Amino acid sequence: MAINLTNADEALKSYYLDAVSEQLNENANPFLSIIKKTSDNVWGKEVKQLAIHGINGGIGAGTEDGNLPTARGNHYVQFTSTLKNLYGTIEISDKALKAAENNSGAFVSLLNSEMDGLLKASAFNFGRMLFGDGSGKVSIVSIVNNDNMIMVTNTSGLIEGMVIDFRDQMGEIISGIGEREVVFVDRVNNMIKVNGSTISFDDVSIGSIITVHGSYQNEITGLAAIFDDNVDTLYGVSKSANPWIKPYIQSSVGTLTEAKLQKAIDNLENIGGNTPDVIVTGFGVRRAIVSLLSTNRRSLDTLDIAGGFKSVSFNGIPVIADRFCPRNTIYILNSKDFALHQLCDWQWLTGDDGKVLRQIPGKPVYTATLVKYAELMCSRPYAQAMLTNVTEA
Repeated sequence: MAINLTNADEALKSYYLDAVSEQLNENANPFLSIIKKTSDNVWGKEVKQLAIHGINGGIGAGTEDGNLPTARGNHYVQFTSTLKNLYGTIEISDKALKAAENNSGAFVSLLNSEMDGLLKASAFNFGRMLFGDGSGKVSIVSIVNNDNMIMVTNTSGLIEGMVIDFRDQMGEIISGIGEREVVFVDRVNNMIKVNGSTISFDDVSIGSIITVHGSYQNEITGLAAIFDDNVDTLYGVSKSANPWIKPYIQSSVGTLTEAKLQKAIDNLENIGGNTPDVIVTGFGVRRAIVSLLSTNRRSLDTLDIAGGFKSVSFNGIPVIADRFCPRNTIYILNSKDFALHQLCDWQWLTGDDGKVLRQIPGKPVYTATLVKYAELMCSRPYAQAMLTNVTEA
């Protein structure tokens, strides 16, 4: 069978879509894999969810012939957030298609290569957003050196090939240095190199913001928005005006002990009424937890979690290490309070003719775009905890 554009289009729709959706939903990130995906609470372009706090006040004790407690309703606040537009794009040149038109093996290899690249990029970007605040900020400029080498506060959210914008502290793109590609990441010294014309301190100052190109204020609402007091509005609700919404935070932990970890868990049990079911850390803190358990001569219990991931266990709670979790930080979470609300699962954008692959105007290249409209929401922010400044191992 001759390979052509129609064959490629049908393969993307009928074969690759289900595989890509499963990979991104279940295998891309251990924390994401245990979060519920649902179309509940999606209203048009928004997610609206009633959040209950406190208890129903219509309870009490009384005398045998006294008045019954006055009926009172639950305390509700409506969380509202906009569905975010999540995209992933592949490109296939006309030359590559024609080179594979009489070789089905080469055709499959071509599509597999493109889809593998899309999966890697989408998994990286989606995993990074889970720990962000929705702003698209991935790092902050510390020093600008010669040859476009730039020192940043951290490199965990940066990778070669990523296209970024440099913005001032008000969020405006700095003239002349938007849409730069990252060509090298020095993860030891927290430095990146970008392409294009020379960047100097006349252009970028200390404290300038680095964001993913085109994503500023358009990403899903991740964990940072819940725990950062500088982000006052969460799902349309003011934290300062509703202090009950704030999560438990234990600062300056230092050397980790079982008592410190258990204290945070106990607080969540006291506030939320149930035991948290997942601990999320970076790799350095997970090593500290493993060392702590080993020092106390415990056997290291391991647990299987969704998506085929494995984790060590602290008192029966899985400990997940995530590359995007901030350093020196522990999140203790009730995963059932989180949901990825989505208008639909991953789908291909199609044109009026129903085709997935479309030619880029003026170029011998075809492109296909994967899309998902979704937002991450936590129904009980106050039932989550964070420990900071934890000494890593």
